[in-house]
Amino acid sequence: MRIALLTMACLSCAQAQTMPKLQFPTDNRTLLEGKPEEFFQFVDRTANGATTEVWQGGQFGFVRNPTKLTTGEEIFTRFHEGLDIKPLKRSATGEPLDEVRSMAAGEVVHCSASPGASNYGRYVVVRHDWGEGPFCSLYAHLKEISCKVGQKVEAGAPLGIMGYSGTGIDRRRAHVHVELAMVLSSRFAVWHDHQTNTLNYHGIWNGLNLVGMSLSDLLLKQQAQPSLNLRAEVMAAPAHFRVAVPGSAEMELLTNYPWLCASPRTEANPKSWEITFTAWGLPVKIERGERAVDSPVVTWARPSTVPQYSLTRGLLTGKAGTASLTSDGRAFVELATGLFAPKPKGAAPAEVAPAKK
Repeated sequence: MRIALLTMACLSCAQAQTMPKLQFPTDNRTLLEGKPEEFFQFVDRTANGATTEVWQGGQFGFVRNPTKLTTGEEIFTRFHEGLDIKPLKRSATGEPLDEVRSMAAGEVVHCSASPGASNYGRYVVVRHDWGEGPFCSLYAHLKEISCKVGQKVEAGAPLGIMGYSGTGIDRRRAHVHVELAMVLSSRFAVWHDHQTNTLNYHGIWNGLNLVGMSLSDLLLKQQAQPSLNLRAEVMAAPAHFRVAVPGSAEMELLTNYPWLCASPRTEANPKSWEITFTAWGLPVKIERGERAVDSPVVTWARPSTVPQYSLTRGLLTGKAGTASLTSDGRAFVELATGLFAPKPKGAAPAEVAPAKK
């Protein structure tokens, strides 16, 4: 039986609903003033022996780890799945003082108070019910948390204070990392047990089970279009590859986000399901396939002269015509489609856990 927490009454393809206008999670709204350098927290970038502070690295997308190809073209291979927002207020010693608030009404479903339990440091997850399936906002690297699991919050409700907890962040780069994400599977713990021998401290709210979308685009679009529809924004995200999986796959995505598939779900399984993803793994479309497959297989990838591995945070290898799933890519697709079962008793865990890149 699927966990009711994630179904959220999304069992019918009802008419798309307008999402509420998202509030900025801190008082920093310089993004709206056309001053991204004052909104996004910088990352340090070293090139030719010199280190510079680059605000572009605080954006959503492939914005980190510049790599020069043999052709001379420079690409960015590391994906950043949220926004890093600068503090506006600091103490005399440089400590960030900005309050972090919920972007919309919802329920606090996870508070991770241990800074060492995740790369996110101290973080909070809020689940939102907009009638489109489970979406959640995540607020990371907090100095302190001021909310509790199970708490109902309104838009603008305080969640904590900005900090620099987590891996690789110092006081100089203090910020709040914010994501808006879809949830992949209510059986994440089972999948995680297959993939790693590390402990999962975060249940289904582990970052590996959350797939983000471009929050800065949504914040900017809503200023001109308050009636913005989240479903339409997801489906309009740039498709990068398509994978066919056996028709017997669980496909919890269709239970939670039925609007991803134009065809009504029936009791009879198709020969396969074909799921279209963005380059970073956001599902944007699901179709009933006519080609039977025994395991996940790539059926299409966006043409590019750049190796697919560098374009897909390591989910694919090869080039467009020969693209295939890497081991991380296969594990990701299995999580997204439910193609995994409890690990056999006594089986050894994998030595390396798949990770977001």
